[in-house]
Amino acid sequence: MNKQLFPEKHYNFNIQQFIKTALAEDLGDGDHTSLACIPMNAKGKAQLLVKENGILAGAELALEIFKTVDSSLKVKMLKKDGSKIEIGDIVLTVEGKSQSILLAERLVLNCMQRMSGIATKTNKLVKLCKGTKTKVIDTRKTTPNLRGLEKWAVVLGGGANHRIGLYDMVLIKDNHIDYAGGIKQAIDAANQYLRSKRKKLKIEIEARNLNEVKQILAIGTIHRIMLDNFSISDIKKAVKLIDGKYETEASGGITEKTIASYAKCGVDFISVGALTHHIKSLDLSLKAL
Repeated sequence: MNKQLFPEKHYNFNIQQFIKTALAEDLGDGDHTSLACIPMNAKGKAQLLVKENGILAGAELALEIFKTVDSSLKVKMLKKDGSKIEIGDIVLTVEGKSQSILLAERLVLNCMQRMSGIATKTNKLVKLCKGTKTKVIDTRKTTPNLRGLEKWAVVLGGGANHRIGLYDMVLIKDNHIDYAGGIKQAIDAANQYLRSKRKKLKIEIEARNLNEVKQILAIGTIHRIMLDNFSISDIKKAVKLIDGKYETEASGGITEKTIASYAKCGVDFISVGALTHHIKSLDLSLKAL
């Protein structure tokens, strides 16, 4: 695998650990169907076929899965991650021990179908924002233990990542504000904490209405303001109020039908939780040759 295409440390995700755990979950004490039906030394060949148009993601991961299952398998990649794929395209071929191909098959498809679904959805939203400065970003609404793969797929689809987890950014949301006793208390506490821990993290804070935007602007000492569940009209007013002093992010219920309108308001980012938690997998299939 090309590590430049997947910075494991950046995503706090161990690919080999994931593959081994996923295979163990599926395999248990043996693939008894293959063991019963297919001779141990039988050889075979298969191709990964595209059955739905979209954006490819997970091909590099598939290569690593095949390699982990059986290093003697010969995989020929015909399509690259991030590329446009159409019905009938062949993504890759794999040749070698038939039992090994069958063991890898479901994990390869499960990962590639979901990742390609995410990349395809992301790419569609990115295209809807074309001509604006807005970047489409993901959220922490990811499948537990699969965040690295899902956020990787967002990037392959042309989007960008928000924070990776709780550790790489301070994001003060409504509950934090309420528990802290107010906007000023939350911002002051966050800055004091970062100073005491000698951490250089960006601070983002959520605003629920224009009045809160004004409060945040009066306090300052943050980097980005999240405009949560704002109407188009209020987004425009908020962007005008902020006037480039801080990054702006629109969030909350933004869909394919509305994203272009929000992007035209001049926000820097639009975060869409549905990119990773409400996705239809892309139809791919591994067929014997």
